[in-house]
Amino acid sequence: GSGSDEGRDRLEQSVPELEGKTLGEVLLEPTRIYVRPVLELLQKVPVHAMAHITGGGLVENVPRVIPRGCRAVIRRGAWPVPAIFHLLRQKGPIPEEEMWRVFNMGLGFVVVVDSAHAGVALEVLSRAGEQVYRIGFVEPGEGLLLQ
Repeated sequence: GSGSDEGRDRLEQSVPELEGKTLGEVLLEPTRIYVRPVLELLQKVPVHAMAHITGGGLVENVPRVIPRGCRAVIRRGAWPVPAIFHLLRQKGPIPEEEMWRVFNMGLGFVVVVDSAHAGVALEVLSRAGEQVYRIGFVEPGEGLLLQ
């Protein structure tokens, strides 16, 4: 067949690395909307910063919301990175630094709260149906550090 048919066939094939889903299903999963859970969180704890992780990935979006003189430290193993990102990196091949720069790596939204409020924030967002992970902390410095 033509190249476009071949591409369509690939999108419709089940991919073992994606837990049996097709590539098309995974790529077309709708963007999560975080408005309600975040509004609820804002009523419960002081939120210092928020970042919707869209184009630009973690390493570009998070530093934009952190004040000067502060650095976000993100622990790579603090949440499960979805299989699609491992597949993209391997098949690309795409260097790991580029993956972190371009993609959200499974985190759609980052909320920065005081460590004293982290437990309540986790509870509020979990009760609202979100998968929540404590991914790091903020310290003196600049930008973002991936550990």
